Amino acid sequence: MIKKLKITNFTVFPEAALTFGRNLNVIVGENGAGKTHILKLIYSILATSWEEGRKASAGPTKAGLQRALADKLVNVFRPEALGRLARRRQGRERCDVEASFDNRDLNIGFSFATQSKSEVSLDKVPTSWSNTAAVYLPTRELMTIYPNFVSIYESRYLEFEETWRDTCVLLGEPLQKGPREARVRELLSPLEEAMGGSIELDRNGRFYLRTSSGRMEMPLVAEGLRKLGMLARLVATGALLDKGYLIWDEPEANLNPRLIKRIARTMLELSMHGAQVIIATHSLFLLREIEILLADRAFRRADVRFFGLQSAPEGGISVQQGKAVDEIGDIASLDEELEQSDRFMDAET
Repeated sequence: MIKKLKITNFTVFPEAALTFGRNLNVIVGENGAGKTHILKLIYSILATSWEEGRKASAGPTKAGLQRALADKLVNVFRPEALGRLARRRQGRERCDVEASFDNRDLNIGFSFATQSKSEVSLDKVPTSWSNTAAVYLPTRELMTIYPNFVSIYESRYLEFEETWRDTCVLLGEPLQKGPREARVRELLSPLEEAMGGSIELDRNGRFYLRTSSGRMEMPLVAEGLRKLGMLARLVATGALLDKGYLIWDEPEANLNPRLIKRIARTMLELSMHGAQVIIATHSLFLLREIEILLADRAFRRADVRFFGLQSAPEGGISVQQGKAVDEIGDIASLDEELEQSDRFMDAET
């Protein structure tokens, strides 16, 4: 579990220190406030440790990890040069990042300057690799592009961020069997009920939605259901069971309110089963649904944090955090939704 993230001069953030909850973490802000930047930074750190650990027979080395982390940051963010991720002001600036974990052996600190092309300086080297995968779900669904995407991505230069490739790899993993299968079924059944069927992957690498009336190829399925299908598939493979990380950018995108309610409950259920969930949103409906669920007896013990990203008077973005939405300050996009509700009620009366 990631416990803290401290950043200085990273993209739009002059300085920020985020303390995460064990279960669910919700980052709220307007467009351009840096929500996705935080998600991608966390993912880059987690994925580098997981991927390098699967390749290596020994623990992390400073030289090897510096190269791997720099490559991951560039491939995930897709800047022209790594230094473009440092906050831009007059003169040279240095970006510093520190991440601390429940397992202190994973703690890491690194930095890079605005002139850096593709190298980071490792200030704190972890002493072991992560044995837990991180799942990154972008705003776009990936099931329709899945056939042959990974092989093409690895053999051609494509201007797609590497999170797409990584998630497609996890979508293609075999289904979970054995002692954990019952727990998978417990989480999977409500998702399949919401979709009206189950997700199937055929030998040709195409996903289908299997319903009572037959199979439907994924491009013919509504996009909101395809997003739900991604989550269902990752639950079915065990990628999000007992441990791991779910990092999701705008889960509410292209979903109707009924499906948003299902997503909110599933994210909390996954977090209570051991996955640490970190999402970014500017949906008042989703936030309200999460708060409603937290009053439910099943989720009252959930360790949840909310983070509000707001423009700072001195420039850049500041972060307010708390255990409830009303502790993270005013978010303009949320205020607009509330103000519209008031205008609608006035118009009705």
